[in-house]
Amino acid sequence: MKIRPQSHKDREPTFLKIIYRRTLNMKVIFLHDVPRVGKKYDIKEVNDGYAMNFLLPRKLAQAATPKAVAELEIRKKEVMIEREVQEDLLMKNLEEIKGKTITIKGKANEQGHLFSAIHKKEIIAGMQNEHHATISEEFIILEKPIKEVGDFEIQIEIKGKKSSFKLVVEGI
Repeated sequence: MKIRPQSHKDREPTFLKIIYRRTLNMKVIFLHDVPRVGKKYDIKEVNDGYAMNFLLPRKLAQAATPKAVAELEIRKKEVMIEREVQEDLLMKNLEEIKGKTITIKGKANEQGHLFSAIHKKEIIAGMQNEHHATISEEFIILEKPIKEVGDFEIQIEIKGKKSSFKLVVEGI
């Protein structure tokens, strides 16, 4: 007489299930920053379910194959070269930026409070439109978004050198 297992938990796992349990992680290359998981161009090991069901379908990461890793190294070098060129151009234009004035208009109430704050992106767009100077967000020092009408001194720091320009916020 054969004794049957009481439940599915009492059965021994099949060979395929044992193999599957061993391959719970997969290496991925992050294409975008994912909070609390990884930054852009990082290579990390994540659970395969997380990778297959979340990261890969949303194009936040790709599988870290040898070909993809080689392409990543080339892309990292290109980004570093581009960033160095941009920093060098900004260093040359740092003196030109000093003393410039940018005007940004936004909806405000009678007390002078803006309905939407002015962030680094709006400042960069204003600099691009008025003075044709390209600045990266990381070089602008802005402690908090600007929420009031008035004149503000915006600091720029590149490789230890500092400069500033004037931002005029007008209400509509």
